[in-house]
Amino acid sequence: MTPDQNDFDRSMMQRCLELARHAMGRTAPNPLVGSVIVQAGQIVGEGFHLGAGQPHAEVLALRSVPFDPTDPQPSRAQGATVYVNLEPCNHYGRTPPCTEALIAAGVAKVVVGMVDPDPRVSGSGLNRLRQAGIEVVVGVEEADCQQLNEAFVHRVLHQRPFGILKYAMTLDGKIAATGGHSAWVTSPPARTEVHHLRAACDAVIVGGNTVRRDNPHLTTHHVAAHNPLRVVMSRSLDLPTTANLWQTEQAATVVFTASGARPEFQRRLRDCGVEVVEHASLTPASVMADLYDRGHLSVLWECGGTLAAAAITQGAVQKILVFIAPKIIGGQQAPSPVGDLGLTAMTQALALERVQWRSIGPDLAIESYLIGKSNQADFS
Repeated sequence: MTPDQNDFDRSMMQRCLELARHAMGRTAPNPLVGSVIVQAGQIVGEGFHLGAGQPHAEVLALRSVPFDPTDPQPSRAQGATVYVNLEPCNHYGRTPPCTEALIAAGVAKVVVGMVDPDPRVSGSGLNRLRQAGIEVVVGVEEADCQQLNEAFVHRVLHQRPFGILKYAMTLDGKIAATGGHSAWVTSPPARTEVHHLRAACDAVIVGGNTVRRDNPHLTTHHVAAHNPLRVVMSRSLDLPTTANLWQTEQAATVVFTASGARPEFQRRLRDCGVEVVEHASLTPASVMADLYDRGHLSVLWECGGTLAAAAITQGAVQKILVFIAPKIIGGQQAPSPVGDLGLTAMTQALALERVQWRSIGPDLAIESYLIGKSNQADFS
């Protein structure tokens, strides 16, 4: 393959990723997938997966290819090259196998970004295409393909949603003033970025303190049509009678609490359309297990320091996204983003990996990954 062909393949795979992103936050538990069909160096078809139960990207791309029954070659998909960022499926689920659709269309070559980690698929889709005489190339722009579907990969490998801890802090590491006031730590561009992040996630979690102090909406504020499920964790259910989260017309809310906590208040929440779920042992791990059963891929933790520490130590967080504002607020009692992790020496500090940073307006965004440990922490 010539360098020009390599460049072309990479550009087509980037187009697949661009298409796939159109469905951010709407495909769970399925991955984000885009597909492009090329004939004689020209794009003749495109598609992306819209959500569970909907046709897969390759099928939609094939359907978009022009068809002329009077032409000796009625479909321009015949002999074409198909690009897709994830290995085509080879099993019957809610939809038929994409491999069979590609074979039936008579495509000559399939370029795949990454192998599907799902054991029902992993490698079998590639093998089926090769058995049918189709040339298969794997690994084009693989790192970017893995990045796009990191939540899907994590869910498949660990049977838990992918957790992202997001917080905004001042340059001296405070998420609020001593009195608890926190509006606003960062600039409007950073807050808009958070709204886009919510739109890409299936659920967003806060604790009782955040509801009491901030009365958040936890919506995308109209930057996207999709709003995540809003989740409140509170063992005591010591929550305000009225709150923005109890208004469920725009976005759904579920409250996780301890068994038997404030039955009358539970009824009041349910009357507002809020789902209430009792857990005998309410922990970040138990809530993530529940959200996994609901089919969620990405879960955004926008909580205070105590719950953040619990989520980290129980392995409910894999990714950290921090927005740092060029401000200093001071105060020995001012809240910090992460509470007590039970660590007493700097040598015990949790290491962050794959650290990246960028400017957003006057603020700095730092993105990194960690591996949590098992522990307990209190939240109410």
